[in-house]
Amino acid sequence: MNSKLRGKSMDDLFQAILNLKDIEECSNFFEDLCTISELRAMEQRFQVAQMLDEGRIYSDIARETGASTATISRVNKCLTYGSDGYRTALDRMKENGRHE
Repeated sequence: MNSKLRGKSMDDLFQAILNLKDIEECSNFFEDLCTISELRAMEQRFQVAQMLDEGRIYSDIARETGASTATISRVNKCLTYGSDGYRTALDRMKENGRHE
Protein backbone atom coordinates (compact mmCIF):
# COMPACT_ATOMS: atom_id res chain seq x y z
CA MET A 1 0.00 0.00 0.00
CA ASN A 2 1.06 3.55 -0.64
CA SER A 3 3.15 4.59 2.37
CA LYS A 4 1.25 7.89 2.57
CA LEU A 5 -1.97 5.97 3.24
CA ARG A 6 -0.52 3.36 5.56
CA GLY A 7 -0.58 3.95 9.27
CA LYS A 8 -1.90 2.62 12.57
CA SER A 9 -5.49 3.70 11.88
CA MET A 10 -5.47 2.10 8.43
CA ASP A 11 -3.92 -1.07 9.85
CA ASP A 12 -6.62 -1.11 12.56
CA LEU A 13 -9.30 -0.92 9.86
CA PHE A 14 -7.76 -3.78 7.91
CA GLN A 15 -7.35 -5.86 11.08
CA ALA A 16 -11.01 -5.27 11.95
CA ILE A 17 -11.99 -6.57 8.49
CA LEU A 18 -9.76 -9.63 8.89
CA ASN A 19 -11.39 -10.37 12.25
CA LEU A 20 -14.88 -10.68 10.73
CA LYS A 21 -16.05 -14.29 10.71
CA ASP A 22 -18.52 -14.61 7.83
CA ILE A 23 -20.33 -12.84 4.99
CA GLU A 24 -23.10 -11.65 7.33
CA GLU A 25 -20.63 -9.96 9.71
CA CYS A 26 -18.74 -8.51 6.76
CA SER A 27 -21.95 -7.23 5.18
CA ASN A 28 -23.06 -5.60 8.44
CA PHE A 29 -19.67 -3.98 8.98
CA PHE A 30 -19.45 -2.53 5.47
CA GLU A 31 -23.08 -1.37 5.61
CA ASP A 32 -22.20 0.63 8.72
CA LEU A 33 -18.85 1.82 7.35
CA CYS A 34 -19.80 2.86 3.80
CA THR A 35 -22.59 4.64 2.00
CA ILE A 36 -24.68 2.64 -0.44
CA SER A 37 -22.94 4.49 -3.31
CA GLU A 38 -19.50 3.56 -1.97
CA LEU A 39 -20.51 -0.09 -1.61
CA ARG A 40 -21.99 -0.17 -5.13
CA ALA A 41 -18.80 1.41 -6.55
CA MET A 42 -16.61 -1.22 -4.85
CA GLU A 43 -18.97 -3.98 -5.99
CA GLN A 44 -18.82 -2.69 -9.56
CA ARG A 45 -15.00 -2.45 -9.60
CA PHE A 46 -14.66 -6.00 -8.29
CA GLN A 47 -17.17 -7.26 -10.86
CA VAL A 48 -15.11 -5.52 -13.56
CA ALA A 49 -11.95 -7.21 -12.21
CA GLN A 50 -13.68 -10.61 -12.37
CA MET A 51 -14.81 -10.03 -15.93
CA LEU A 52 -11.38 -8.81 -17.05
CA ASP A 53 -9.87 -11.89 -15.42
CA GLU A 54 -12.24 -13.99 -17.54
CA GLY A 55 -10.90 -12.27 -20.66
CA ARG A 56 -14.04 -10.27 -21.37
CA ILE A 57 -13.81 -7.18 -23.59
CA TYR A 58 -14.38 -3.59 -22.45
CA SER A 59 -17.61 -3.06 -24.41
CA ASP A 60 -19.25 -6.15 -22.89
CA ILE A 61 -18.08 -5.21 -19.40
CA ALA A 62 -19.36 -1.64 -19.79
CA ARG A 63 -22.73 -2.85 -21.07
CA GLU A 64 -23.21 -5.50 -18.36
CA THR A 65 -21.91 -3.54 -15.36
CA GLY A 66 -22.62 0.06 -16.30
CA ALA A 67 -18.98 0.89 -15.54
CA SER A 68 -17.31 3.62 -17.56
CA THR A 69 -14.41 2.75 -19.81
CA ALA A 70 -12.26 4.88 -17.48
CA THR A 71 -13.20 2.65 -14.53
CA ILE A 72 -12.60 -0.50 -16.56
CA SER A 73 -9.23 0.84 -17.68
CA ARG A 74 -8.23 1.72 -14.11
CA VAL A 75 -9.17 -1.74 -12.84
CA ASN A 76 -7.27 -3.31 -15.73
CA LYS A 77 -4.22 -1.20 -14.90
CA CYS A 78 -4.41 -2.39 -11.29
CA LEU A 79 -4.68 -6.01 -12.43
CA THR A 80 -1.64 -5.57 -14.65
CA TYR A 81 0.60 -3.16 -12.76
CA GLY A 82 -0.95 -2.81 -9.30
CA SER A 83 -0.15 -4.22 -5.89
CA ASP A 84 -1.78 -7.58 -6.73
CA GLY A 85 -4.73 -6.94 -4.43
CA TYR A 86 -7.28 -7.89 -7.07
CA ARG A 87 -5.10 -10.80 -8.21
CA THR A 88 -4.81 -12.21 -4.69
CA ALA A 89 -8.56 -11.94 -4.09
CA LEU A 90 -9.47 -13.46 -7.46
CA ASP A 91 -7.01 -16.33 -7.08
CA ARG A 92 -8.25 -17.11 -3.57
CA MET A 93 -11.84 -17.13 -4.79
CA LYS A 94 -10.84 -19.60 -7.51
CA GLU A 95 -9.06 -21.78 -4.93
CA ASN A 96 -12.25 -21.80 -2.86
CA GLY A 97 -14.50 -22.49 -5.84
CA ARG A 98 -16.20 -19.09 -5.69
CA HIS A 99 -15.10 -17.76 -9.11
CA GLU A 100 -14.65 -19.55 -12.40
